[in-house]
Amino acid sequence: MTDDAPRRLRVLAAMSGGVDSAVAAARAAEAGHDVTGVHLALSENPKSFRTGARGCCTIEDSHDARRAADVIGIPFYVWDLAERFREDVVDDFIAEYEAGRTPNPCLRCNEKIKFAALLDKALALGFDAVCTGHYATVVLREDGSRELHRASDMAKDQSYVLGVLDDRQLAHAMFPLGDTLTTKAEIREEAARRGLFVAKKPDSHDICFIADGDTQGFLAKRLGTAPGDIVDESGAVLGTHEGAYGFTIGQRKGLRIGHPAADGKPRYVLDISPVDNTVTVGPAASLDVMALTAIRPRWCGRPPTAGPATYTAQLRAHGGETEVTAELIGDAELQVSFTEPVRGVAPGQAIVLYDGTRVVGSATIATTERAARAEA
Repeated sequence: MTDDAPRRLRVLAAMSGGVDSAVAAARAAEAGHDVTGVHLALSENPKSFRTGARGCCTIEDSHDARRAADVIGIPFYVWDLAERFREDVVDDFIAEYEAGRTPNPCLRCNEKIKFAALLDKALALGFDAVCTGHYATVVLREDGSRELHRASDMAKDQSYVLGVLDDRQLAHAMFPLGDTLTTKAEIREEAARRGLFVAKKPDSHDICFIADGDTQGFLAKRLGTAPGDIVDESGAVLGTHEGAYGFTIGQRKGLRIGHPAADGKPRYVLDISPVDNTVTVGPAASLDVMALTAIRPRWCGRPPTAGPATYTAQLRAHGGETEVTAELIGDAELQVSFTEPVRGVAPGQAIVLYDGTRVVGSATIATTERAARAEA
């Protein structure tokens, strides 16, 4: 975190109550830093309990984080950021689905909560860095600038959801797990050796504020029912739905069309139109995308050079890489072309660009250009 020799930093460790953030805080303390643990109370109902291995930010998680901090031997606090989380993450999530887009709330939380609201408060209190249990690496260059890189272990890499961090945020970010070539089982073994009760705690899954994993039910409670048609590419009505917001591009299950396609092959969601409340479905080949336009770019350190350049891109948190050519138009629009067609690309998703292992930056997909499909 410094240009010369390592020094003792005042570190605020965000402790979710899970094993990764607990081990990260322990490693930061072991490295000699002055660490304080903080659990973010983000739930609208903080007295609730987890459902199985889903969700987070409940009273149970707060207790787990406190116990971990006690074992590590660091001060611990709970900060209530529920209102900010609701405004910047939950309300944004609902509005995006209502508009027919597919958001990623984890990126929004990192951008607006952990490395904005939390970081700003930490800096105001005299802390030097915010430490989290993300698997990614911050590299300090000779000129003093910082780069975000993939974790040493690609199987656990989480740089995609950190692709929204800018140079200022990277300057105060610490990811102690990013350089570790260890399996999750070994992280749990390390937690057990340290005496951390969370060593065997299941990982949380899906969206943290939808504890039961029922995204469609969550949206229906807040947006109500809005019956509409499910149509094919010709506009023929195949069925009905109770809300276009309950679908995502590339979705195959839960379409309730009632009868198979003429070719007997599965159909997928191709388009969601909130204007006329229709959902268009069709064959998998119609999902092929060759280009897209993305908006609101954010650069992890230095911005890309002018003109088109070749990168690899990641389009979802657990997706693979694909080769692209990307060019920044002005300062607010990114035009991307794919070497090979990709599927399941939806407006609202983030595209994250990489130069080798370095995260160049991210942008929000606005429109896509489908590949021409030869008629049988």
